[in-house]
Amino acid sequence: MTQRVVQRRSRSVRHAAAGSAMALVAGLALVAGTAGQATAIPAAAGAKAAESCDSGQNTAASAAADTARTDAPARATAGTTAQKLSYHLPAQAPIGLWTQSSLTLRAPVSKGTVRLDVSSRGFGTDSLLVQRYVPETRRWTDLKSDTSGGPGHGVFTFPLTAAASAARPHTVALRLQDLDRPGTFTVTASVDDGKGRTHRAAARHSTATRPTVSVSGWRTATALTRGGPAQPFTVTVKNTTDRAYPALNASYFAFGEGKGHALAPKDLKLEQYRPGAGWKRVPLVAGGCDPGMSAALHPAAKAPLAPGATAVYTLRVAVASSAPREVTSADAGVSVGNADVSFFSRELPFTLKGGK
Repeated sequence: MTQRVVQRRSRSVRHAAAGSAMALVAGLALVAGTAGQATAIPAAAGAKAAESCDSGQNTAASAAADTARTDAPARATAGTTAQKLSYHLPAQAPIGLWTQSSLTLRAPVSKGTVRLDVSSRGFGTDSLLVQRYVPETRRWTDLKSDTSGGPGHGVFTFPLTAAASAARPHTVALRLQDLDRPGTFTVTASVDDGKGRTHRAAARHSTATRPTVSVSGWRTATALTRGGPAQPFTVTVKNTTDRAYPALNASYFAFGEGKGHALAPKDLKLEQYRPGAGWKRVPLVAGGCDPGMSAALHPAAKAPLAPGATAVYTLRVAVASSAPREVTSADAGVSVGNADVSFFSRELPFTLKGGK
């Protein structure tokens, strides 16, 4: 299967690819790898398929959503008046959400450089996005990064000039996001004041976490019969983080090919149970590159998904009698994410048997 990912954020694709083995379906950013790896998620069902494998690489792939003009974020002053440099970082950094942090300077800096030394465990620092807010342009911009120190150590820098003092501190709004998998990380901030002096802030620690997701009802050796009954399964998402997920979504994908033939959307029937409405068919959309398909599932909970809340997706899949006999097995799976970043994926492969 083509190893290609639709870039949705600046650097997000190469970060996710660096930390996970991903299979792509239908030219969309689908995850078919080990459960829990994060990457860009599929386009919504009904979206027009990409015309070529490469076209998706240049679409909304840029960081337009991240660097667009926006209202100034809150820049809460960090530390105490006795600290020349202070850095604030929340205890949790949920995957798929931006985590706000801030740097406060209480000493003048002339053409200085701020440096954030990041050490991580459980994921590589090359999967960490760090941005600062630039008031003059009202944009978020990526920090210059150097992750050549190994997967567990990265350095992020940006220039700074400020006439700061204890009476008039200067605060820089920052934000970060882990695009790979859970783990812990430590950030140590320092600034070269441009005159040979370096101010350092106390190290701050955080945990990159995510909601807990489980899949039940799907066996490792699941076999579906052409024209036969559907196989039900359930995807349960519980928000075990300390932050609400405002754009929770889930998707299903499938890919199967044999000698000169491949599964098409008409060959599979995907349904989702919706309380009060019963079983409803979920349209599968063919890709414009690889012979695969995907579908965005109907929301299973009111947005946002608050801490402690649960969303349940009840699904079933059947194979139509029209499915080509040359296809004897299929790769399939589900992914769950927030907006355009997935924080969970699981393979749900199946074999195809005879038929009516």
